[in-house]
Amino acid sequence: MQKADVLRIVNALKFDRRDFWIVAGSAMCVYGLRQETNDVDLGCTTHLADELERSGCCPVYLSDGSRKFAYHADVEIFENFLFDEVKMLDGVPIISLPGLLEMKRFLGRKKDAEDIKKLEQYLGICNSEGI
Repeated sequence: MQKADVLRIVNALKFDRRDFWIVAGSAMCVYGLRQETNDVDLGCTTHLADELERSGCCPVYLSDGSRKFAYHADVEIFENFLFDEVKMLDGVPIISLPGLLEMKRFLGRKKDAEDIKKLEQYLGICNSEGI
């Protein structure tokens, strides 16, 4: 899916925008640093995670005790998965670029190596130009 698909899916969610944010590959796509992503990954507050569980969405408990929800075939939601801060971009909440870089480094997966390079290069350019 491309940026427009991610935005369409996120905009269709009936969640309070203060309770979730776009992360991982879908954030790379929304920022224009990647053309496509496989799914929509979101971080969420404990409040939203509690609401999801109460509504019948079954969580998977991760090693740190946080919850992951397979909300929709194309949407996964991770409780309190946030580095740095949330920004608004194109009318949707999204992890900041420095936070996205920190997240990708934390995940440390082989598939994240290219994203890390792109983020480092982009943030280096922004910092050198005072953006």
